[in-house]
Parts: sequence; C-alpha cells; structure tokens
Amino acid sequence: MPSIYEPVATTQLAQILQTMTGPAAVQPEPKNVFPRGRRPDLLITAPGRAPIVIEARQAPADHLERDAQARFDLHASIDGRELETVIALRYPETLTALDTDTPLQYAAFTRNPDGAVTRFPQSGWLAGNPADLAGLLRLLSVPQSAVDTAAAALEQGINAAAQILDETAQLRPAIPQQIAQILGMDNVPQTRRMACAIIANALIFHERIAGMHPGIAPLRAACGPQIPDPQHQTLLAWTQILQINYWPIFAIGKDLLEQLPAADARRLLHQLRDTAAQVNAAGVDHAHDLTGRVFQRLISDRKYLATFYTLPPSAALLARLAVAKMTGIDWSDPAQIAQLRIADFACGTGALLSAVYEQIAARHEQHGGQAPHIHPAMMEEVLYGCDVMPSAIHITGSTLSGLQPETGFRQSRLYTMPYGRQTDGSVKIGSLEFLQSSAAMTLFNTSNPAQRTGSAGEETAAQIIVDIPDAGYDLIIMNPPFTRATNHEGAHAHIVNPAFAAFNASKPDMDAMGQRLNQLGKNSCYHGNAGIASAFAALAHRKLKPGGVIALVLPLSAAAGLSWQAFRQTLKDEYTDLTILSIAANGKDMSFSSDTGMAECLIIARKRQPPTAPNHRAHFISLKRRPAGFAPASAIAANIANAGPIRKIEDGPYAGTRLTIGDQLIGEMLTAPNHADNESWGSVRLSDYSLAQTAYALTNSKLWLPGHPTVIDLKTARLGEVGRLGLVDRDIIGPKPRGPFDKISPSDTSTYPTLWNHKAKKETRMICLPDAELRVRQGMEAQAATAWETASRTHINREFTFNSQPLTVAFTEQKSMGGTAWPNTIFNNEKVDYAFAVWGNSTLGLLLYWWHSSRQQSSKARMTVRLAETMPVLDFRALSDQQLTTAENIFHQFRQLELKPAYLADADPHRAQLDRRLICDLLNLPETTYQAVRRLTQKLCAEPSIHGNKPRPQPPPTPNNPRR
Repeated sequence: MPSIYEPVATTQLAQILQTMTGPAAVQPEPKNVFPRGRRPDLLITAPGRAPIVIEARQAPADHLERDAQARFDLHASIDGRELETVIALRYPETLTALDTDTPLQYAAFTRNPDGAVTRFPQSGWLAGNPADLAGLLRLLSVPQSAVDTAAAALEQGINAAAQILDETAQLRPAIPQQIAQILGMDNVPQTRRMACAIIANALIFHERIAGMHPGIAPLRAACGPQIPDPQHQTLLAWTQILQINYWPIFAIGKDLLEQLPAADARRLLHQLRDTAAQVNAAGVDHAHDLTGRVFQRLISDRKYLATFYTLPPSAALLARLAVAKMTGIDWSDPAQIAQLRIADFACGTGALLSAVYEQIAARHEQHGGQAPHIHPAMMEEVLYGCDVMPSAIHITGSTLSGLQPETGFRQSRLYTMPYGRQTDGSVKIGSLEFLQSSAAMTLFNTSNPAQRTGSAGEETAAQIIVDIPDAGYDLIIMNPPFTRATNHEGAHAHIVNPAFAAFNASKPDMDAMGQRLNQLGKNSCYHGNAGIASAFAALAHRKLKPGGVIALVLPLSAAAGLSWQAFRQTLKDEYTDLTILSIAANGKDMSFSSDTGMAECLIIARKRQPPTAPNHRAHFISLKRRPAGFAPASAIAANIANAGPIRKIEDGPYAGTRLTIGDQLIGEMLTAPNHADNESWGSVRLSDYSLAQTAYALTNSKLWLPGHPTVIDLKTARLGEVGRLGLVDRDIIGPKPRGPFDKISPSDTSTYPTLWNHKAKKETRMICLPDAELRVRQGMEAQAATAWETASRTHINREFTFNSQPLTVAFTEQKSMGGTAWPNTIFNNEKVDYAFAVWGNSTLGLLLYWWHSSRQQSSKARMTVRLAETMPVLDFRALSDQQLTTAENIFHQFRQLELKPAYLADADPHRAQLDRRLICDLLNLPETTYQAVRRLTQKLCAEPSIHGNKPRPQPPPTPNNPRR
C-alpha cells in the first residue's frame, strides 16, 4: 500500500493531538499566521500558554530543521504572543496511516529572549508516539526562561517590600509580632519576608482571576496609584474573592494585610502591585513552581528541618516515574481519578504534589479528558499534604489552586501539623505522629473555610480531626527532612538534637521529641543514625496500600550503611518494580533538590500485593547530571519507561544499557539483585557501570576485568569474617562512663598511642605515625585494659577524600588505637597486617572500598566501623604461608614510598608498581591481568565521585613539550 501524503498525515495527527491536549486548539495549516500567506503545518494554541508551531515532513526530511528555524524569521504574533517554539517532526518514510501508535521523531527549537535559538535535544531526535509528543507540547508551552524571569522579579519585589516591614518593626514592634503569630513563626526578618511573599502571591492571583468573576475589581482599581486607600479597597476585593473561594491563597494574605498601618500598607501594596504586574507580564500562568521556588528560600527553619526544595524538573521526573507505576487506572474516567488517594506528609511548598497533579492532568487529557473537570476532586479528595510550617501549607494550597485558577472547590486536604511543645504539656513531632496506631489525629487545617471561625490571628487555624488510615493511599511521594537525631559531628555540632531544633525548641523539648520518635518508630525501618528521613520512609510504608506506589527523594546514604539496612530490607521483602536513580556528577548537580550540598537518590517502587511474590531485583539508573528542565526530565522518564532489555550486573564488565536523549549520552541503566542483608547498593552514582560489574564479580570471588576475556577465581570475604574492627571513637574517649581514655598530645614514649585524625601531608606513605596519645581516666583502668586489647597496626580510612588522600589502609609500626579517622582492623595472624595494607592500597582494594562506601559527598566516601565489617576484601585466610611472606616483602618495598592521592592512581608509578606486585607476584596472575587492572584504574579515576572535579596537575614542561 502506498504512503499517504504529508498533508493527510498532518491532518490525522492534528485530529489525534486534539483529543490529547485538553483545551488546546490544534489547527492544521491555519491561515493568517505568517505573512505573505505562508502557513505552518500545525499550530497549537491554548489560553494562558505560548503558541507552538509544528513543521512535519516524511523521513529523511533533509531540509526540515532549516525550514523549522526559518519560521522564527517571519516574526509571527499569534494571539498577541511571539512565537517561541517550533517543533520539527519526521514521519516514518513509509506511512499508510497515522494513529496513536505511529512512531515519530521530533526536535524542539526554542528562541531565547536574546534571539538565540536552542535545539532540544542538542543532536539527534526524540522518539515517541503522538501521546509523547502531546506531553512535550504541554511542557514547552510554559517557557522556562519566562519562569526564571518571573521568579527573579518576584524575589526582588519581596525583598524590597520586606524592607518596609523592617521599618515598621522598628517603630511599631507589636505589629510584626502579630504577623509572626499568624504565620506560626518567630518574629525575625525571614518571617517578614514570608509575609510579603504571601501578600505578593495573593496580588498575583488577584490580577489573574479578576476577569473570571463578575464584581471583582482588577488590581489597578484596588491598589493602583490613584486609589486613595488601597488597603481598604484591596481588603474589600479579597473579601469578595473569599466569598467565591480561593481560601488557600487569600485567607492568610487578608489576615496579614489587616495588621498593617494604612501608610505602610500603601507603600507595600504599591511595591508588590508592580511586582505582580511583572510576574503576570512574563506569561507564566501555569508555572506551578514559581512561588514555591521563592518561598522555599524564605523558610527560616529550613537549616534545622532540612526540608530542601525539590527542583521542579526533579519533581516532574519523580512524579512521572511514580505515576507510570500506578496500574489498573482508567485515566479517561474522572470518577476513577477521584477515588485515588495521594499524599505527601512532608509537602513543604508543594512541588511534588503539584508535579503529581500535572502528571495526572496530562494523562487525563491524553485520554480525552479535560483537566478542569477533575480539579475539584483533586483538591477536595485526592491530594493530601502535611507540613509543620503554616506558611509552607499556604504555598502548597496556592500552587495547587493555581493549576486551575478558574475552577473553584469546597475544601482541601492540606494540614499544618502540631510540632513541639503543646499547650497541654505534651510534645508533637509533626506528620510522624501518624506512626502511632490510631488513624484519627488532631490537626490544623488552614485552607478549609468550613473550619475557620474568623479571619484574624489565632482564629485562622482551627483544630480538627482527620482520618489518615493505614494502608489507605495509592501513591505517597515525599522529599522528607534529612536531619538526624544523633549529633556526632558536622554542621549541627553545637545543636543538642538538630532533628528537632526548629522553632527555638529547648533542650528538654528536643529530648522529649526525640523520645517520642523513638517510641513511635519502634518495629519499623526508622533508625536514629539514618535520620528523620528513615522515619518518613517508615510512615510512607505504613500508609501505603498494597499495590500502591512509594516515591521518595532520599540522601544517597540510604543506599549504603547499616542504619538504612532495615529500609532496604523492607523494600526487598515488601516491594516490587524497584527503581533507584542517582547522579554521577559533583557539586549542586549531584542532588535532585536545591541547596542540599549532598548526593541524593530517587526511589520508586510498588508495594507488593499478596499473593504476588517480591522481586529481588532493582533497576538502577545513574545520570550524568540532573535534568536541566521539564523537557529533559520528561525525556529521561520516557526513555526509562520505554527501555528494552537492560543489561544485568551479572553480565560482566560490559557497562550498562545506554540512556540517551537524541544522540547525547545522559546516563546508564542496569539491573542488579536487591540484596539487603548487610549489603549496600553499590550501583549508585557511577558514570561507568563496568566498574559496578567488576566490583560485583569481585564481591562474589570472581576477578572479571573490562576488556579481559578470562574470568578468574579470586576468593574474597567480608572484612569482619577474616578479621574484626576495633572500637568507635566514642567508646574510647566518649563521656564517662562510656570512654576510659582522654586524648592528649603525642609523645615519643606514649604508652597508649593512637592514630586519630587525618593529616594529609603525613599520610602519603603506608607507614603512618600516631598523632595523639591516650591517657587512662582514673577509676577506669580495667575498662582501659580491655579497650587496649583492640589496638593493632592496621587502620582503615573511615572518611576517604579521594582527591586529596592516597591511603585506604594505614599501618603503624607499633600497635595503636584507632580514632575518628582511622579505626583499627585486627587479625589473628599478624602477617595478615602486611597483606591487608598491600591489598587495601592497590587498585582492587580501592575499588571495593569505593563500591561499598557511602558516596554522598563530592569525592568523599564514608565507611563507618559497622559498615567496614561488611566490606569485601581478599580472603587472606586462603593465602598460603608463601603468599603471606610475599605480601610482607611487598609491604616493606613500598612502606616508605610516596603514593599520590587516589584520584591520580592511574598516573602514580608507585601505585602501578604496587598493582603489578599484587597481581603478578602475590596472586600469580599473568601480565595481561595486570594490564587489565591498570585499565580499571583509569576508569576508576575518571569517576566524578573519585576526582570531585579537581583538575589533574599539569605535567612539568620538557624541551620537546614546553608548557604554554
């Protein structure tokens, strides 16, 4: 059958897209768009969104891209909007009919404000069906550049308005105190900025909805420059708006505006009116991330609550992957959608709930529905959000309401949770109160007009009872706080209990809250050393239905460490279809949230529904960088969902399945067993999965090297099986009665020497000198003698900075205790000390340390004492006496030789020689194996988590190669 003509295919595509794009108008070859009678193949327009043109040709379509970009030169104005996006689309070369399954190839061209045109993807083509294309159209109709412009204007206006309130605070201190009381925050500058942000948000929505309802005065008629009393007129307008609805947006804003003196209110309204005009002029009516992004920067207690804003593209990626795992739902049926229950018990400013809403609305439209039709049910019944910050709940309500601002609703399921010391003397711990067995909880709802008794001060929040049943939710999506109740070191060392330090909590309050969490978290996957995030993971598990989906943003430490073991065990036993995403990059690009400074992972899984058996495999995806926008996030999710067969970690060192956008490699994927028993997920934050495959094989006593065809038996075992670990530092010098020693400066005649801290300049050789001395505390002599029995000559690096430190294992001439940086390793046979030092500082030892550790920081890995016990090492018990003697000889050859930092191991002649002696002399393997190990070294040093973006030193100039 011959191919159909392009115009016929375009008409058929228009008909299909029209059923998938909600209120958008999809016009084939419309007139009067371009000058001189030129017509686009397709024009897509929708109220409040930017127009998009599609130019379509049948493959190979040689001049398609040129023709698409030429549309910008025609300077078209469509419904008063400049054309910013043109999509070049290729039909299959042979096409008899176009339907919903027809494979399409397409690329998007976007004209930036400076006139430059960018292409997405940078090269190659996106592949998908018409539904995928419809999803891209929805995303591109809100240009990210406009969102950025509006966000900058909003933040600048809020800061300027806050200066007015700061002046008010100096002259009338009672007023900012009242404002702080309304917001449930401390009377500090951040609170005043938050108040300005809430008023600005209300003004923005006021302008947008003024034309939707009769009798609502536009902004200029309420607080324009000619209005003699803008405060009075604005409050009148907001009272009228509240009679219609929009309580989440205007209720608290009205309360705040009423507190201000008329003169101050005039100045503030004039400033924020101009700000609202700038934001609305940017044309980002549907940019749900706009206010959330700015509000997150204003939450004063974020440093203790550790609630970092989920970046909008990251939220979209997680939401799409999560919704894709929700099965058995007819997305065309509003009644089925209304039956869903979706929750975020740490919702912050609502980024994740908004992203889920967007995904559900998109699927509903792609199945022929209209998003406004499901808005009341989504707000009234489907979406549940909880947080301890009243201002955050306000923004969540605003962002969700703003997705369909023209559609009203009766109530919402957004709750401010009790937190800290209560009036009855009890303490509450926010949403984590739901860990107790009772399903009925006392809450505060700030967005339900039926629950409000007035519009001033403490009457804003009414106490209500709500049911949050166990096993009651179809999807739970969260980016929970990361803080820990324990306080051993780090940024919160001066805080008694940083997990509960918000809102100026006293030490007794923090202690009581910690005790309550320990009580409620019993018999769950919560662990104090893992932090509050593990408690929220336990909460999610408890509230999720069998068959429901869990979607979490967690610190990368969730992939390693015994404190997260119970969580990983829960996923292994109770979940299936497990997906873990991480980012191999460094710096801000290694997290999915804003400002965390640490690596994160996305975990998505479906709760097992008996009699379904658990699937003990996980799907790992490691991205080269976090998604830079909504379109890349959507493309990543689509490629993951549409991936064919994925390489297994057991398949050998051939790397993972490539993940691409167009021609650009953006990451790798592989599947691996989900072993939770004392095992970490090593397959996270890697750029080259052949390293994972080699490390996995080595863990299972197989040496399988990239580019080396032979698989070699090489027996390995856990470090705790071939030896044992010494004491943690708190058992040595902790407060009485825990520690029997005090740490003092070292001396040449130390009775109890210790290798305690890192001193990089003195740790370039395997032989290290003790840097401190221990002194026995009076009355604790017997305990000190018992502790000293753990002294040894070998020590493992507890916190390895790969781009500045060379040693995995340090060796002291005399027995010494280990400290915070260098815990002891103890072997029954002292000859093993030499073998462990040689092995640990070789490429293979470094690989297994890196594979097994927590890589949450740039170029830094952590290895707790308990985690080190489970680290795979060469099984020294299998070495012959001759091999142990060889190991000792190798050690003495290298004991005083300088080693370069680990990230330069591939350029270190001493490390290369050490590898050769280990492979060829100790293990009796051929030269080809040694060469493969050195290739492995190059791969390892190329990993971002090894080099941390630190530049490699320039080689010294030579006569033949002078440095320029």
